Order: sequence, then C-alpha cells, then structure tokens
Amino acid sequence: MKRGIKIPFTIITLKKTPNSLRGDLTKWMQEIATGVYVGNFNVKIREELWNRVLDSVGVGEATLSYSTRNEIGYEFKTHNTQSVVLDCEGIPLVMKKFVEESGEEKNLGFSNASKMHKSKKFQSMNTTKPQKGETKTLLFLDIETNGLSERDNDIIEIGSVKVIGENVETFQSLIKTKGDIPDEITKLTGITDEDLKSGQELKEVLIKFLEFIEGTIIIGYNVNFDIKFINKNLEKLGLNKINNKVYDLMDFVKKDNQFLDDYKLQTALLGYGIKKTVPHRALEDAKLCYELSTKVNKFQRFIEKI
Repeated sequence: MKRGIKIPFTIITLKKTPNSLRGDLTKWMQEIATGVYVGNFNVKIREELWNRVLDSVGVGEATLSYSTRNEIGYEFKTHNTQSVVLDCEGIPLVMKKFVEESGEEKNLGFSNASKMHKSKKFQSMNTTKPQKGETKTLLFLDIETNGLSERDNDIIEIGSVKVIGENVETFQSLIKTKGDIPDEITKLTGITDEDLKSGQELKEVLIKFLEFIEGTIIIGYNVNFDIKFINKNLEKLGLNKINNKVYDLMDFVKKDNQFLDDYKLQTALLGYGIKKTVPHRALEDAKLCYELSTKVNKFQRFIEKI
C-alpha cells in the first residue's frame, strides 16, 4: 500500500435494535463483533445504509464512523445515544450528556449547553423502574398517521391504554394537521379533514402524552413505527424523546404462534380467538393490543420476570 493512502472503512454500531436491521446490514457489511459492522464502499451506499438504519432503528442506538478529509481523517454520526457530535472549527468532537438527580441535563466538557433541548421538565421522565414486588405499569400504544414516513408525514391520532394492576386508564386525541388527509387514509381510518379541525395542536398533545406515559413500560404491535413517528416529532418540537422501555408484542406473537399465515394484527387477533375487526383508530387498536397481550403466553411470562 502506498504511504498516506487511507482505506475508506465505514463502521456502524448498533445497540437494542431490531434483528431485521442487523440482518439487513450483513448484506453489505461484516459483523466483526456483536452489533459492530465494518464495510468498504462509496459515499452513496454509505448514506443509503445510514438512512436505512435511521428508518429501522426504532428506539435503539446507532453510530456511524467513516473516513473523510479533515484534520483527524474521519467523521462520525450518532442516533439515540448519550453522545452529541459537535463541530469545532472543522474537527468533530463528542459531547457526553448526563442527568443529575434534579433531572437537569448537563453537558460534560463543553460550555455551549444552551444549544441542548430546554425541556428539562421531561428530562428525568419515563425512567422509573418497578421495584421488586411492585405492580408494573403497562402502556399499550397506537398512533394513526397520514403516511408512512416520519420525516414527511404527520401523526393524526394518538391512543393508549395504561394498565396498573386491575386499574385501566386511557388517553386519546386527534391532532390538527396541515393539508388534506389522503383519501386512502380516510378510507382506512374513517378520520376526515373535518374531524381534525377539532383536534388539538401536536405540541399540546405530546406534552400531555409524556405525562401520561411517565414510569410505564410501553407495548405496541409493530411499535417501532409508532415510536419513530413520536420521537421524530418530539425532536422537531424541542422536547426530549421517549426513553421508556419498549417491547413489540408482534415479536412475542411470532415466538408464541409460529403457524399464523402472517403477523398482521388482524391475523394475530383471530389466531388467538379474538373475533374483532381492527378499526385502525388509535385508542381502539391500543385496546385490542392489550386484549391480545393477555392471550400471548410468552409475553405474559416475560412481563412477570422483568
């Protein structure tokens, strides 16, 4: 090798991510250790892979490192981690965050804390862990959207069911959006433009929602979709992302019942003897997810252990 030439390695690390994403990366990269992937390809493929990671990582963590022409010879990006990448006169630096007992977020080693989100009210929220013998608080979540992309589409409804022992509480709200709802979304959900005119502003709804989910364990069916949408909008509004424990009921259904034709929610309901139709409305779907969870043996055994 000629002196001074650098191999343009790309390194991606993953933590707490769906198995499907890990399998997807192995098509292009080598997994040299658990969650550590190394590859050698051009900029276009690197960016496409990173976008694929962002689309699929859900509540997991990811980092990207790659060679580039700057003073240190490499660049990196982070997603959902406790590290923030800052540019210091062309040199990328990592700023670590931690949370004091007061709940206030601090930065280590840098003075530009004002650039961080100011929603300190929610900084220590959603981290409460049940003590041994304490009743766990489960939160069954569903949202409706006007499209499939959390970057380009909007949340139009949030619904959730909070279960504390024998007590059940619900949260539901329609959300005002800009523009008209696509006809196919109205056909699927029954939600019309007129319905959303009486909805609440997104920020108001999300603040109330964060309060409602404090200290809960979140469960949903294909829940990464819901979490991605909510976290993207929290980020846009300057609010802190959800950091509750999150579990996908669909994963437990796949392990518990391997003979379903597919693993859509409607199919799973029928497979467990629940003869109800999925209405594609947030609160009603969250209730169905809760009902289904009581039938899935592997999920019930798992919840008892955590």
